[in-house]
Amino acid sequence: MGTPLSANREPDKAQPVRWSAVAGIVGFLAIVELTSGILQGYYTPLMTDIARHLDIQDADVNWFEAAQLMVSALAVPLLASLGDIFGHKKMLLLSAIVTAVASWAVVFSGSFTTFLIAWALQGFYAVWLPLEIAIVFSRARKLGAPGPMTRRAAGLLVGALEFGVIAGALAGGALIGVFGGNLALTMMIPAVATTICIFAVAFGVPDDGQRNEAKIDGGGFGYLAVGLLLLTSGLSFLRINGPASPLVWSSLALGLAVLYMFYRHENKQADPLIDFKVLFARSMWPVQLTAGLFGVSVLGAQIPMSTFARTDPAVNGYGLGLSASGVSVIIGAYVLALLTGALLFPVAARRVGTRVTLIGASMLVGIGYLLFLPLHDSLAQVLANMMVAGLGSGALVAALPSAAAAAAPFHRTGMATGLTNAIKTIGGSFASAIFGLALIGQVARAVTDGSAENFAAPLAGYMVVWAICGGTAVVCALILFAVPRDALEDAPLSK
Repeated sequence: MGTPLSANREPDKAQPVRWSAVAGIVGFLAIVELTSGILQGYYTPLMTDIARHLDIQDADVNWFEAAQLMVSALAVPLLASLGDIFGHKKMLLLSAIVTAVASWAVVFSGSFTTFLIAWALQGFYAVWLPLEIAIVFSRARKLGAPGPMTRRAAGLLVGALEFGVIAGALAGGALIGVFGGNLALTMMIPAVATTICIFAVAFGVPDDGQRNEAKIDGGGFGYLAVGLLLLTSGLSFLRINGPASPLVWSSLALGLAVLYMFYRHENKQADPLIDFKVLFARSMWPVQLTAGLFGVSVLGAQIPMSTFARTDPAVNGYGLGLSASGVSVIIGAYVLALLTGALLFPVAARRVGTRVTLIGASMLVGIGYLLFLPLHDSLAQVLANMMVAGLGSGALVAALPSAAAAAAPFHRTGMATGLTNAIKTIGGSFASAIFGLALIGQVARAVTDGSAENFAAPLAGYMVVWAICGGTAVVCALILFAVPRDALEDAPLSK
């Protein structure tokens, strides 16, 4: 067991010198996170346009998100673990290349199937932040202060991400009009950004030089992939065939059985894909469970919020009736709150501790979404609710990977930070599928001339979405009380 970090700190006055040693790396990584933000924000105000382009209902758009989140859930633990073996920079570069190719494929996809495949493969960007945190943590560890420096870097990187979301959302909503409704031309912007990202990683980010010399756990990845695909299939059958179908429950049962086999397999491996001994540590499991429940709101609720904002209240009796550019304003305000929360995270953690900061952030998310239940009739109400939830969400996005790094043995840093995103995306994937079920009941009312159908989802479905998002966030806050005091403040140098 190595010496705790706190015993190796130098005086605070040396911190600026240390930070300058990682500032250049963080700068290039910020370009990567800026691109990640563009990917997450740019398409959101275009979702209704994409749905009409592909001739699908609003609720069907949720399956794009569910597919992408499932790919992320598979790719993140694999690439994060491979980063511990072969180098975090190599895996960051590989994921950037895959994401860029997929982004260009989205531009030229004209059918539901091809768009779904391309959109899903874009999910490789989810591994970027965990790998970046691992790179910074590795460099900062050599300087003797991985905890404070990693938290500061995490706040800045998430700040860059959220700035990218704001810029992307505003640009996406505006450029669809500038380009005369040409969706393919509009969607070229994220593809160009991801291409630039490849060069930023290749030439601006050094190899951290850290390897744990483990072996690739191909069997574990196979079990994980099959288990998650079976669970996702079960949710798909639930939506398509209804709860009476035996396919639903057989798929879900088989998925759970395969994941149990995965757990048994991992416990027998010297170099597991997911180290359950680390995962079940008292300082780790509440952080990871929080990540999964947090994914419900931060990932699963994005598309429902977009479609609710564009629902015409004159026709349906609810919604805001906004255009794509109007939705981008809501997204911009929400992500500005995310940005603020991310930048305030290291400040709050320094004053009250990481554990208390995580609890407070979770409560803000819960309050923000639960406020939607009584308050959703006006733009002002929606903006206020989203900004409350956004402050907490921004802090959680920055805090979770750095908290996982602090709780993990050094040779499992990539796995631990990767798990926060993998479990978060799993939570978001299941939430997207469940929310799709909640929103599937369309209002089958024709427009006055009878030439088209109204594809809006029912208000009751949106109420279910908000209640689940708020409830899971409150549960997160309660779970985090199980973390030992001061357990997340710094990482051990070795284990």
